[in-house]
Amino acid sequence: MTTSPFLGELIGTMVLVLLGNGVVANVVLNKTKGNNGGLIAITTGWAFAVTIGIFVAQKFGSAAAHLNPAVTIAMAVKDNDYSNVLPFILAQMLGAIIGATLVWLQYLPHWGATEDKGTKLAAFSTSPAIANTTANLISEIIGTLILLIGVIALYSESGSGMSPILVGFLVWGIGLSLGGPTGYAINPARDLGPRIAHAILPIAGKGSSDWGYAWIPVVGPIVAALIAGAIMNGFGF
Repeated sequence: MTTSPFLGELIGTMVLVLLGNGVVANVVLNKTKGNNGGLIAITTGWAFAVTIGIFVAQKFGSAAAHLNPAVTIAMAVKDNDYSNVLPFILAQMLGAIIGATLVWLQYLPHWGATEDKGTKLAAFSTSPAIANTTANLISEIIGTLILLIGVIALYSESGSGMSPILVGFLVWGIGLSLGGPTGYAINPARDLGPRIAHAILPIAGKGSSDWGYAWIPVVGPIVAALIAGAIMNGFGF
């Protein structure tokens, strides 16, 4: 099979979600070896997920390794080149759905062993600690802005070999410092793709996919992407 940017984005995002949502499932689902591992385990697992996802995406043909529609949109605005927006976002969404499906399969007996419906959804998508539309939206915008500005700075100042590792550290820092209010989706595909998977998969005892909140982790990062792209364009990054 020939590698390609589309395949790279799809496989890389699949790995990102499998490992990222996988650590959440390991921590929150009942009777797992990692049950009650806590926030540090989740943020660390997500940092590794991003790093490995980037390396995998590059190996399968996506040198850019965006893995995130917010990154794709920000770079399109920055470069005034929108040719990658639709194919990359489609690949990212498909990869996220596949990755979430693999998490479901990996933890198959644990869904039935976990009674709380919200806990099961948490292994797929984010939710706010305190539901407040304005505050939740602001939280996602700020977190995504830091991600996008950090990514462009890291790729500008470091060698390409170290950049995926440093981006992992960046995501780790965002999770630890800014993740409390909303669970730091900071990636529309990471949240929407698994939420779709949650809605369609036969998960034992699942509840609502919480579509009333679902727009916030999509719109917030996109708003941040437009802002970040304009900033980077304005400064000539």
